[in-house]
Amino acid sequence: MQVWADYQKANKERFLEELLELLRIPSVSARSEHKGDMTACAEAVKSRLLQAGADTAVVYSTDGHPIVYGEKIIDPAKPTVLVYGHYDVQPADPLELWHSGPFDPVIKDGKIFARGSCDDKGQFYMHVKALETMVSTGTMVTNIKFCIEGEEEVGSPNLAKFVHSHKDLLKADVILISDTAMISLDTPSIDIGVRGLSYIEVEVTGPNRDLHSGVYGGAVANPITMLAKMIASCHDENNHITIPGFYDDVIVATAAERKAMAAAPFDEEEYKKDLGISTVWGENNYTTNERTGIRPTLELNGIWGGYTGEGAKTVLPSKAFAKISARLVPAQSAEKITKKLLDYFTSIAPAGVTVKASEHHGGEPYMTPIDSKAYKAAAKAIKATFGKDPVPVRGGGSIPICSLFEKELGVKIVFMGFGLDSDNLHSPNEKFDLANFYKGIETIPYFHQFFAEM
Repeated sequence: MQVWADYQKANKERFLEELLELLRIPSVSARSEHKGDMTACAEAVKSRLLQAGADTAVVYSTDGHPIVYGEKIIDPAKPTVLVYGHYDVQPADPLELWHSGPFDPVIKDGKIFARGSCDDKGQFYMHVKALETMVSTGTMVTNIKFCIEGEEEVGSPNLAKFVHSHKDLLKADVILISDTAMISLDTPSIDIGVRGLSYIEVEVTGPNRDLHSGVYGGAVANPITMLAKMIASCHDENNHITIPGFYDDVIVATAAERKAMAAAPFDEEEYKKDLGISTVWGENNYTTNERTGIRPTLELNGIWGGYTGEGAKTVLPSKAFAKISARLVPAQSAEKITKKLLDYFTSIAPAGVTVKASEHHGGEPYMTPIDSKAYKAAAKAIKATFGKDPVPVRGGGSIPICSLFEKELGVKIVFMGFGLDSDNLHSPNEKFDLANFYKGIETIPYFHQFFAEM
């Protein structure tokens, strides 16, 4: 619609500056020292919603970080779209690998470099600016609600309670989420599913104190060595996960599904070049896209123990630790897999050490039906602005709240992500292309138009 394009063109620099202001707030939910920043960011989101034209915007306290709710209701009889996003971000470590300050956004080569630029401040802010576009041009055709939380990166521990207590407030006909990626601007795509998550921590304890590695080495079990052996046992020579029962509920993709996935453009040489690796790795007999989309995985997210400072210290440590996550596919249960992981690591504890395994958080896998009205509206919206039909793909990441929303609110979710897999999510130098940011703002109003018409 030309009136949208004209408004967005006239205000694009302001849209960008507003996003940069949000990115300057270090809203790291995992770190207690950022509690004040979390509150400040929630208040900033509330302010931006009101400025964009929301009738109401409220910051709700939780037992953790706040949740921001906003709405613009034009007619209760019209369809209602609930937009979900999160304003919290991952820790920026390791800081020395950033080319610029993680909370001092820099624009270079047409990209915004900052923590949260794509995940998820830049993406949820597209919806705020889409709301402003429709309000300012008098073209709203749906009611729009926003639920922007501050704990997605730590497993959304307080969202379930909020949703359960505010079902009427959050009542909608569809939930729209932009916290996913597309293949590229040349090959737009829509995630039709995200994987679930099971996240645990393992603590291995040996002697009651750190020991001199010369005096005691070879006579006392080293917790780091024992932990390394335990972790190495999780995969066999085919990179198949060995934990008993891990694959019990996995629904194996059909030949037709795998053929459809193979049709999506993918350059493995470019993939390896971008990552600086000589070869890909994973479960035998599956392609790279299949390994990250339709197969479950088990990854080591962190391991530490002993002396890791500058220089040398010959120590046999008392403890060693690891953080381990599993990505799950449809029909797998996060609760069941977590129990299998915890049981496995405690059951294989080597002699000479004790093992404690504990759960961090998890979430269920989710699939969007491609025959739903919402998916069709999203596909039509993308075709309207990209000039081509989007490719349906399965995302490798997780959005743990999806199953919660569907269970509590009884509506389906559609994903409209405008990031790229190469945007360094959770890594140093996270980025978001300006072209993708503006394309999202351009496309989202069409979703509302087409959803209202269906």
